[in-house]
Amino acid sequence: MVVLVCGSVILTFTLGIRHTFGLFLQPMSMDHGWGREVFGLGAALMNLLWGLSQPFTGMLADRFGAGRVLVIGAIIYAAGIVCMATAATPLMFVLGVGVLVGLGMSTTTFSVVFGAFGRNFPAEKHSMVLGVGSAAGSVGQFALLPLALGIITWQGWFSALLVLAVLAALVVPLSFGIYDRGYGSQPHAPGTSLSEALREAFAQRGFWLLTLGYFTCGFQIVFIGTHFPAFLLDRGLTAADGTIALALIGLFNILGSWGAGWLGSRFPRTYLLSGIYASRGLAIIALLSFPLTSWSVYAFGAVLGFGWLATVPLTTGVVAGMFGVKHLAMLSGLVFLSHQVGGFFGGWLGGYLFDATGSYNVVWMIAIGLSVTATLVNLPIDERPVGRHAAAA
Repeated sequence: MVVLVCGSVILTFTLGIRHTFGLFLQPMSMDHGWGREVFGLGAALMNLLWGLSQPFTGMLADRFGAGRVLVIGAIIYAAGIVCMATAATPLMFVLGVGVLVGLGMSTTTFSVVFGAFGRNFPAEKHSMVLGVGSAAGSVGQFALLPLALGIITWQGWFSALLVLAVLAALVVPLSFGIYDRGYGSQPHAPGTSLSEALREAFAQRGFWLLTLGYFTCGFQIVFIGTHFPAFLLDRGLTAADGTIALALIGLFNILGSWGAGWLGSRFPRTYLLSGIYASRGLAIIALLSFPLTSWSVYAFGAVLGFGWLATVPLTTGVVAGMFGVKHLAMLSGLVFLSHQVGGFFGGWLGGYLFDATGSYNVVWMIAIGLSVTATLVNLPIDERPVGRHAAAA
């Protein structure tokens, strides 16, 4: 239980901080005199590096235990936020948020924490505990967005970033509650070797389809999380509207993530994933089809919130079910890489296409098309155990 509580609080802080970054786009760009592409590039690089490094940080967590990796990651994360706050040039900003925060996210979020959960709880409880962890990330989004906006309004974006850096540093003491020594503490740990696990995963069509579908999730989450407040300001709404919408996404995803964990233990997870991606596309179509008001934006946030991070416990649960938990952080990190490549394009294209066309219309159309693709590719995935894990099961 201590592992679940500490891991959930860690996700509350690390994911909640990340979801506040969209609030800083306009004030920081205006104060520095930068175009939105600078902030968009920093957010895009953060997500790309987060994804590229995730298989390696996951492998380290599997081998040496999640607690040690979390300590190092928290220090890097906090340093990146400080660098983001003090950057005087676009290069320093991109290095701070793109490189340091990206590495910090890689070592303090889903794959590392969920790997520890997988090794501390029996298989029949995996969907539920992963759902609880994802819900905790949504609690952070719901709680920290109003906090960040309040500090920005009261003291400015610089002070707000310093407060977020302190919250990131709190992950260090929390990591001591993550009891997970990794399989490296057992010289003859049962199960497949690393190379065998990779060969089994790469030989499975379902693994690649799951990875392809996760690209959509990353693209949509990063685009909306980074650019949605600015999109609303451009359409005549207020910063408070954007903050409330993003906070509602977090609030409703508390129920959505918990519900995904509960449903994932009773129904095919891949069918649930298809339903989530389809609902996102329909929500975006509705947002663009009707007059944009505060209430329509709030309704969009509520609908989107039910599936916002609900894809994470379901996707990780499919990986655990197919391949076991020994290399869960590494294998789920490989799938998550696709998510973050999608996040890179969602963050960067949002800024680039806005600067080029003066609107976000093209990016919204891409997001809808990706929803259709993800809905279709998840349906044929067979999530039953494979290889040696199938024999053991």
